[in-house]
Amino acid sequence: MLSRVANNIYWMGRYLARAASISRFIEVNFQLMLDQPAAEAEQWEPLVRVTGDYRLFVDRYGSASRQNVMSFLTFDKDYGNSVLTSLARARENARTVREHLPSDLWEAVNTVYHTVRDAGRTGMGAGQDSCALFREIQSSGQLIRGIVEGLMARGDGYHFFQAGCHLEQADKTSRLLDVKYFLLLPDVGSVGTPLDLIQWGALLRSFGALEIYRRQHGSITPFNVATFLILDRCFPRSILYCLQRTDRALRIISGTDLSNHHNRAGEVLSQVCAELCDHSMAEIFQRGLHEFIEDLQGRLNEIDSAVYVTYFDIQHASEPQEIKPDVFEQEHFLEDILVPSL
Repeated sequence: MLSRVANNIYWMGRYLARAASISRFIEVNFQLMLDQPAAEAEQWEPLVRVTGDYRLFVDRYGSASRQNVMSFLTFDKDYGNSVLTSLARARENARTVREHLPSDLWEAVNTVYHTVRDAGRTGMGAGQDSCALFREIQSSGQLIRGIVEGLMARGDGYHFFQAGCHLEQADKTSRLLDVKYFLLLPDVGSVGTPLDLIQWGALLRSFGALEIYRRQHGSITPFNVATFLILDRCFPRSILYCLQRTDRALRIISGTDLSNHHNRAGEVLSQVCAELCDHSMAEIFQRGLHEFIEDLQGRLNEIDSAVYVTYFDIQHASEPQEIKPDVFEQEHFLEDILVPSL
C-alpha cells in the first residue's frame, strides 16, 4: 500500500474517533448539567481542557459558558479539533482514497459530515436539539465502525484504520480521566461526596461504560474507575486495551510476531504496553495519577510520531528513525491532504 494511502486511512480513523469522543463528552456533560444546574459554570471549562487547547479557547471566546464551549468544540471551523473540522478532515481523507474503501463507508462518513455542517449553518443552540445531534454523531460513528468490521478487507488499510482509531481513543480516555481527577472538583473537600460520585458516574457514561463497570466492580470509587479505564484488558475503551489493539494492528502490518518488533513505532508501543501491564493501580496512585497520565500522553505522542516516521515519511523511511517532539496537534499528515473549505 502506498504510504500516502495508508496515511490517509490512519488519520481518517483518528479523526472519526476524535469526533465521536468529543460529541459524547459534550452530550453526557449536558445531561449532567440538567441534574446539577448550580455547578454549570465549573463543569464546562474542563471539557475544553480535555483537548489541551484551553488557552486558545480563552483567547477566542473568553468565558467557558455552555454556548461558548459547545460552539468551540462542535462547530468552530478554525479550530482543528472541533467535531466539524474533524469530520471534514476525515471526509477528505476518505474521499482521496475512495477506491480503497467500501462505498458504504464513504457514504456514511459523507453523510455525518453534512449533518453536522448543516446543523452549524442553522445556528443550533445548546439545548435538547444539540443532544439529539450528538447522539446522531455517536450513532454514525458506531455505524462506520460496523461497516469497517463487516465490509473492509483485512489488508493494510483495515489495520491502519484500527491503529488510528485505537490510538486516538487511548489519548481521549487518558485526557478525560486526567481532567476529572485533577481539575473537575471545586475543592478537595468534595472528594467522596455525592457530587463526586455523580461526576465519576458521568465520566463512565462518557465512555458508555457505566453498566459494564457496575457489573464488574459494583459501587463507584475513584480507585476502581481509574483501574477500569486504564488497565482493564477487556473493555474496548480502556487505555491498555486500545494500545494492545494498536500494537496488534502494527504487528500485522509489519509482519512481526509477539516476540519483537522490527521498527521504532512497534518498539515504543510494545514498551508502553509492557509498562502498563507491569503497573498496579496502587503504584500509579502512589506516584500520582496526574503525573502518570501526563507522562503517558507524552508517550502516546511519541508513538504517533514513530508511526509517521516508520510508515508514512518516505524521505526518512530508510534512515535511522528518530522520534519527533511530542505535540498534541502535530498535523504532519497535511503534507498530503488538502482540507476543503467549509
